[in-house]
Amino acid sequence: MLNKIIVNLNVLEFMNFFWQSIMDREKVSEVYLSELASLPEMKVLYDDEFNEESVRKVLSAISNRERLNTNILKEKQFWNNNMWVTEDGELLKAMIQPIKALNLDNLKDGINEKSNIPFEEIQVIFIPGFKEECYQIGNKLYINFFKIMVDVFYGTGKVTISNLEP
Repeated sequence: MLNKIIVNLNVLEFMNFFWQSIMDREKVSEVYLSELASLPEMKVLYDDEFNEESVRKVLSAISNRERLNTNILKEKQFWNNNMWVTEDGELLKAMIQPIKALNLDNLKDGINEKSNIPFEEIQVIFIPGFKEECYQIGNKLYINFFKIMVDVFYGTGKVTISNLEP
């Protein structure tokens, strides 16, 4: 029976510092980038072609305002997603604010009624992913931060992930 849903913002906080620094035209240290890349929550993104060094290399290129020289598609997507977020501080703020205020405890009863989840606790983790909307490993649900959509076109400010409101 599900007793607790935890929202893990560790990676999001690291990335938000990075994005804010880039928007403020500040350089981010290589040590910080390496620490970010080595966070356990980031490991879900890693495979044979994209790893800790990929994260460090891409974010370092952004921090140093250098061109990214790679043929690896995932590195290009990671670069593109991070550059996109740093282009509009208001949009970034509109994406982050609802996540920081996210409380999923009210979903426990509904989840327990509809399904038999074998975990007492679930972690919802926001990560800077690629094209996938989410990843699920054991009791951890990883949500791709870049798939959060905020309605700024019509000015409603409505936030959705995969067309669902959080």
